[in-house]
Amino acid sequence: MIYRVRHRTTYEYEDPVSVSHHIVRLTPRNLPKQTCRGSHVSILPAPPVTSAHFDYFGNTLTSFTLHEPHVCLIVEAASDLEVNAVEPPDFSGSPPWETVRASLDGDPSDEVLNAYQFVFDTQRVRSNPELAAYARESFPEGRPLLAAVLDLTRRIHQDFRFDKKATEVATPVQTFFEKRRGVCQDFAHLQIGCMRSLGLPARYVSGYLRTMPPPGRPRLVGADASHAWCSAWCPGAGWVDFDPTNNCVPSDGHITVAWGRDYSDVSPIYGVLLGGARHKLHVEVDVMPVE
Repeated sequence: MIYRVRHRTTYEYEDPVSVSHHIVRLTPRNLPKQTCRGSHVSILPAPPVTSAHFDYFGNTLTSFTLHEPHVCLIVEAASDLEVNAVEPPDFSGSPPWETVRASLDGDPSDEVLNAYQFVFDTQRVRSNPELAAYARESFPEGRPLLAAVLDLTRRIHQDFRFDKKATEVATPVQTFFEKRRGVCQDFAHLQIGCMRSLGLPARYVSGYLRTMPPPGRPRLVGADASHAWCSAWCPGAGWVDFDPTNNCVPSDGHITVAWGRDYSDVSPIYGVLLGGARHKLHVEVDVMPVE
């Protein structure tokens, strides 16, 4: 599947911003199933210099500084990608989840060490007994790891409701767990928290989801949005994606931009400003299949 993705973010400030420093994560990753044919980030007002580099997790960052006063900032990323469907691993043939958990302790290999860093608590996702108890229903003794994660994905989708107005960016996982309403970020954080509460590696993935309009209706421009899901590590299979918001295993309808321990590691735009006071934020995302 070939896609053209446009992600446009507009900040309108109440007072002029005199100086601002920004980091942008809007360039899709290159993966075995995904090839980014080209990506360009445009900024208004145009900064004198932009730089691109990789962060610790291998995500592409674009950094820039604005020294001139401005009351509006527009950041737009345009990307062309090819995303291919891949055959998922044999979930029932994956090792028992307890075996995977035990294998993390004391294995010095690069693969296991890389996975092990995603077991620990982060500022946004903290393990706790309540999350462990909720997850346990999907993780009985001896159950294959990937089959257990798939069941947890199904239960989260079933037990929690998508509601754009119920939470904010900084809403803790525990609040979402109690309210049972939130957005894709909350669904992903919850599944990660459940797995980490059992001592299993899980990471946060950000990207885009192709949205299908109802039959007979045109696709609405700007109707697509940034999306989030999670990824579980399994020996022999590597990292396997799961989307609890939609109760599915991501395929060629999901476009990966970045991954990290939680949302803080992958936020699309991060900035430090001098001035500005309050601001209005408007985001448009278009994921357009190309014939």
